Amino acid sequence: MLMIRLARFGAKKKPFYRVVVIEKERARNGRSLEVLGHFNPLAHPAEVLLKHDRLDYWKQHGAQMSDTVKKLVEKHPAAAEPVA
Repeated sequence: MLMIRLARFGAKKKPFYRVVVIEKERARNGRSLEVLGHFNPLAHPAEVLLKHDRLDYWKQHGAQMSDTVKKLVEKHPAAAEPVA
């Protein structure tokens, strides 16, 4: 089963997270299939960058989102297409 979850990077006491697609059984920082964005909780306000098109692709192919990633996606939805 595939999961869309956070992988921790950064130095001690300075976490930085990547939103990744990874097999559920792999370790937290194991080899991922694709990086879908990043999350920096220490920036004010917290910095979140997500590739919504790739998130949708992986969800359609059976990947499940972790609770934390679901909250990030809800708080930072995809920008609406400008109407011409």
